[in-house]
Parts: sequence; C-alpha cells; structure tokens
Amino acid sequence: MVKNLYISALLDVYGNFLNDKAKALTECYYNEDLSLSEIAENEGITRQGVRDQIKRAEVQLLELEEKCGYCKKFLELKELSAKYSSGDGTAIKNIISIINNL
Repeated sequence: MVKNLYISALLDVYGNFLNDKAKALTECYYNEDLSLSEIAENEGITRQGVRDQIKRAEVQLLELEEKCGYCKKFLELKELSAKYSSGDGTAIKNIISIINNL
C-alpha cells in the first residue's frame, strides 16, 4: 500500500517526463486502481504488455527521484505545512530552508 502511494506521488511530480502511453497506463493502475487485465482490455493490448510498460515507468520514476529528490522535498513540505497549519510555528523555518535549497 505504501509503495502504491509513493508511486502515485512520483507520478504527480515526474509524470510528465514519461511518454503519454506509459503515463496513462501507470495512472490507471495506481490512481484509478484498475487491474492489469482491466487496463489491457480497455487499451486492446496484452496484460503482459501493460505490466511491462508500468514496470518501465516505475523504474524511470524512481531514477528521476533518486537524481532530483523533488518528491521527497514535496512530501516534507506537505507535512510541514500541515504542522504549521496546526499551530507549530517552528515548522516555517524548515519550510523556508527546504525552499531555499531547491
């Protein structure tokens, strides 16, 4: 489950770097919760073809995150923003630090 959310977050950050087909299939699988078989039927390709495209997309997304680290920073900012909204005044220093290091 956690990996699914992580890949979904990576798609939000880096999805536009994937080709259109890989992005669409991966979004169907992770964001729309369709099975490989359902996607294959909708797209008119084999289940294995869908799986291969999604696995390649996952590798690309993970490589981009390893090189750039923007998703990690985005998730940290989101968490700190929630803390700040809850009244934690010290969170703003961390938010500013992350933004300055982008």
